[in-house]
Amino acid sequence: MLDKKQSGELNQFLAGVEGRAFVIARIATRDAEAALDLVQDAMFKLAQKYGDRDESEWAPLFHRILQHCIRDWQRRTWVRNKWRTWFPSNRDKEGSEEKDPIEAVPDIRARSPLNHLADKGTRAALEIALHSLPLRQRQTFLLRAWEGYNVAETAGIMGCSAGSVKTHYSRAVRALRIKMRAYQ
Repeated sequence: MLDKKQSGELNQFLAGVEGRAFVIARIATRDAEAALDLVQDAMFKLAQKYGDRDESEWAPLFHRILQHCIRDWQRRTWVRNKWRTWFPSNRDKEGSEEKDPIEAVPDIRARSPLNHLADKGTRAALEIALHSLPLRQRQTFLLRAWEGYNVAETAGIMGCSAGSVKTHYSRAVRALRIKMRAYQ
């Protein structure tokens, strides 16, 4: 059980990391609602399981939990989409109306507070470029460039070696430079 001081510090930490975590999750999912759910799940898990830990441990633990939540979401989505191809739609059933799949696709160009800070076209292109990276490269790039973790901290969060972090990061930077060349 957390005391009032520790609870306040945890709330302050979560408030500070929430916005950046949302961007990481939104880039990974391309869905703002799913991203909010993932960030909230990660916050709950941190508070429930690790809230009593030292404050210096919260950031790496939170990002590791968030990355696991994102990976689990991607696996569930992949399986769900796989099953949808095997079963017929519900349109033929009485009283059942299925929404147009085009309307269900999230608009990655939707305006958000972050879009007001930067050029809309560049931000959208960067998000698309980030999303096109393999999962480990995207995770490494966001943890290093967006969150500012060093190689050792990133390796600890991702559960891999420092050499893997360096390799994934350099490949991600190289791929992003090529994809974003038109915006330089």
